[in-house]
Amino acid sequence: MASAEERRFEVLRAIVADYVSNQEPVGSKALVDRHNLNVSSATVRNDMAALEEDGYITQPHTSAGRIPTDKGYRFFVDRLSEVKPLSAAERRAIVQFLEGAVDLDDVLRRSVRLLAQLTRQVAVVQYPTLTTSTVRHVEVVALTPARLLIVLITDTGRVDQRAVDLGDVISDDNVARLRDVLNGTLSGHRLPEAAAKVSDLPEQAPSDLRDVMVRVSTVLVESLVEHPEERLVLGGTANLTRNVADFPGSLRQVLEALEEQVVVLKLLAAARNPGAVTVRIGEENEDEQMRSTSVVSIGYGSDQVLLGGMGVVGPTRMDYPGTIAAVRAVATYVGRILSGR
Repeated sequence: MASAEERRFEVLRAIVADYVSNQEPVGSKALVDRHNLNVSSATVRNDMAALEEDGYITQPHTSAGRIPTDKGYRFFVDRLSEVKPLSAAERRAIVQFLEGAVDLDDVLRRSVRLLAQLTRQVAVVQYPTLTTSTVRHVEVVALTPARLLIVLITDTGRVDQRAVDLGDVISDDNVARLRDVLNGTLSGHRLPEAAAKVSDLPEQAPSDLRDVMVRVSTVLVESLVEHPEERLVLGGTANLTRNVADFPGSLRQVLEALEEQVVVLKLLAAARNPGAVTVRIGEENEDEQMRSTSVVSIGYGSDQVLLGGMGVVGPTRMDYPGTIAAVRAVATYVGRILSGR
């Protein structure tokens, strides 16, 4: 015989499954009919009474049914011994969809679309933090004899292009010299270090390249510093509006909060280790506007380097095992793609 605690957890698990699926309060008769609990209706009623007394389920109105509380969802998530894995076909679809991306922006846009489709929630992905990125290559292209295009490429696949007006004509040989100096100084350095080195370039440049280097350095610094407005990609907000009943009186607040980059970045702040999923449920969310939601987040990158965070925001009535599996799978593949670029 299972212990009373184990049996009550099975009752709670059944209530969570039914409520997530049907959005209706769950009664003891329905549990006995739908789930193989191997106990009588009277025992289930007693277990439900004990779960309610302990704050894991609650009675939303005078019906006989119960729904999980934030505490109940937390107990359920903490006891998830195994997360249902994605099927081989789902994993193949993820890989094919993401590997078709042409650059970093495309990878992140595709990731958000994919996560929103897989989970039917709001998906959010943070751009790789520039402090962990290194300069892979600096390309210099002459657009006209007096105008250059500077292309900065990082190891995470970020491509930043800037035009520089020189005010004077530059020869092809000097374009090549400029390219060599920039790559010799910046390649392989993390962006904060590269930004510091750029400021010294004009003084170190050969005298005939000094004026050009002043203009190029001024523009290049812009590419090497963090751009907060580019930090996030968000998708699937329409998914929240399909379940307005899950956000009694607070859907507008949630949507407004999601528009604030600072709030969303805070939601992802817990994702510090690639592969480690964090689940915040209801009242556990720091921001008051988000307390009717659950956030499933994860860090992505390689074993050595955390590039950024990604996750899903939805109602507390969420398919936690399925959502955790999807978030983990997409993060794994995004980390592999960007680390391998």
